Amino acid sequence: MSVATYSLPPLPYAYDALEPSISKQIMELHHQKHHQTYITNLNNALNASAKASSEGRLQDAAAQLSAIRFNGGGHINHSLFWEGLAPASSPDSKLDAAPKLSAAIKNTWGSFDKFKEVFGAALLGIQGSGWGWLVKEAVTGQLRIVTLANQEAVVVGDTPLFGVDMWEHAYYLQYLNGKAAYVENIWKVINWKTAETRYAGSRDDAFKVLKAHM
Repeated sequence: MSVATYSLPPLPYAYDALEPSISKQIMELHHQKHHQTYITNLNNALNASAKASSEGRLQDAAAQLSAIRFNGGGHINHSLFWEGLAPASSPDSKLDAAPKLSAAIKNTWGSFDKFKEVFGAALLGIQGSGWGWLVKEAVTGQLRIVTLANQEAVVVGDTPLFGVDMWEHAYYLQYLNGKAAYVENIWKVINWKTAETRYAGSRDDAFKVLKAHM
């Protein structure tokens, strides 16, 4: 019985590289503890499901589906999230690094400021925990903002370009209940070069980080 096993991808920058937008303490806990927990639980659920299936216990295999979906979503979301950030001092965090995507954003929302306003309102409108994503639609190639609850992931058709984690563990130690300040400051560390690459590439390209750490 061969089951895929996933591992924690290293961050493409130091834990303190996103300060002051995101503190070193949050990055360490978020990456080493929260993301790792999703991976551990995902691997356990995948193994339990495969074992039950191999023994003909469909009912027990099916019982793992919710854990696979939740923890798999957590691993997918965070893997994309880390790659979608860059130090504010990096040229990758400047909108100029995404000429094609920025043009599409302006074409869709009229201006970049309007896009930020709409995206920010969507993020702050999430009730409880969840994520906000800018995606490229599968059929039309047009841009769309989507919000997803808990650890639901962009796994059906659309290509995720960049996302913002709105779980409390992503900001609370630094911002307390000041979600609006977190949303405002995260714009300073968006990796526009990565977003541009995802926009120009295929959907499979956006998810290649997952295969790289199996």
